[in-house]
Amino acid sequence: MQHDDQRPESAPDAPPPGMPDFQAPGPVDPQPALPPPGSWPAPGAPHWQDYGGTAPWGAPVAPAPAPAGRVVWPLVSVLALVLGLVGGVAGSVVYREAAGDLPIYGNGLSDDTVTELPPVKIGGVSAVAEAVLPSTVQIIAEFGGDQSGATGSGFVLDDQGHIITNNHVVADAAETDGRIRVVDHEGNTYDASLVGRSPVYDLAVLEVPEATALKPAALGASRALRVGDGVVAIGSPLGLSATVTAGIVSALNRPVTTGDSADQSSYINAVQTDAAINPGNSGGPLVNLRGQVVGVNSAIATNGGGSISGEAGNIGVGFAIPVEQVRTTADQILRTGEARYPVIGAQVQTGGDDSVNGATINEVLDDTPASDAGLQAGDVVTEVEGQRVSDGISLIVSIRTHQPGETIEFTYLRDGQERTARVRLNGEVG
Repeated sequence: MQHDDQRPESAPDAPPPGMPDFQAPGPVDPQPALPPPGSWPAPGAPHWQDYGGTAPWGAPVAPAPAPAGRVVWPLVSVLALVLGLVGGVAGSVVYREAAGDLPIYGNGLSDDTVTELPPVKIGGVSAVAEAVLPSTVQIIAEFGGDQSGATGSGFVLDDQGHIITNNHVVADAAETDGRIRVVDHEGNTYDASLVGRSPVYDLAVLEVPEATALKPAALGASRALRVGDGVVAIGSPLGLSATVTAGIVSALNRPVTTGDSADQSSYINAVQTDAAINPGNSGGPLVNLRGQVVGVNSAIATNGGGSISGEAGNIGVGFAIPVEQVRTTADQILRTGEARYPVIGAQVQTGGDDSVNGATINEVLDDTPASDAGLQAGDVVTEVEGQRVSDGISLIVSIRTHQPGETIEFTYLRDGQERTARVRLNGEVG
């Protein structure tokens, strides 16, 4: 059975005029040689952008922010045919039993191996950059047979030589057993091995035994952020390593989905920022002004065209995976080599009916958590654990902020009457 991703019935050939595209900011084609400042590539020069996912020039997508707190899922680019936006049904929480016990890889993410104390007590962006740049790396991954076919960013997780990046940066190399390299802030290059990855959460853990002396980044908490707080993004946009940009937290808990196919979509309860994020920033840290990682830069919104290479770039709408999810997923991968996400065993509507303020359940599978809780086709979920659910994608993201084994409360409407149900989440590898 497929993972709980969206299943479109059909998709448009082009976006409506003026509608923004949402794209993962990396990996990118490594920059062969920088021209002098002020002399960007002439017509016909190599492009430095690649919009990531699992194929070059793909267009992973995400929903456009909408007024009044409701997320509207726009029709997007010709390459973004995964959103089921014309009334398609998403198998959003499909259930199946995981087979067998998982191998034991290690002790997980230990408090003894990670850093939490903020490296910056007082200071501005320059102090944050000085503290975090030694913990930030560039990722060079094989793509399509080219050992330098894609680049992204990452950061040092612990003192054991583990590196965090986005799954979409290394996905092609992982599937073809391709080479992955890590370049530190001093320009030293190391071969990296893949410990594990999660397409669902768009995260991957690499191991670089020769780089245990690299400084781990301090881990903070995205839940402590407030809209308007200052943040700094560090990475390798367009192949420009050790690039620092600054901005603010523009929004919190923004439901975002990225992925260039229905089987490879990831759902993010994102931190939105206006710090400049471009292709190649994928996997790099978003940090607070105390130098603590609060998220992993993963997706951007673009309106098409206008960048130095003629392709879409940053317009001040970027999205980061909250660090709490990073810690959970990294711990699972380091303990078992796999990551798990919660499922309930239902299919939900992800588009096509703006009149419904909630997530409409289209099908409930037998012998699943959803059926055990009494949910039925036609029910409209409006809240999860007291938090509003505006549509199907919002429900998927809400569920995935929890963990398999948890029991959470759904508020839903049936025949116009409000009801509640307690649902114990099952788990799926992905």
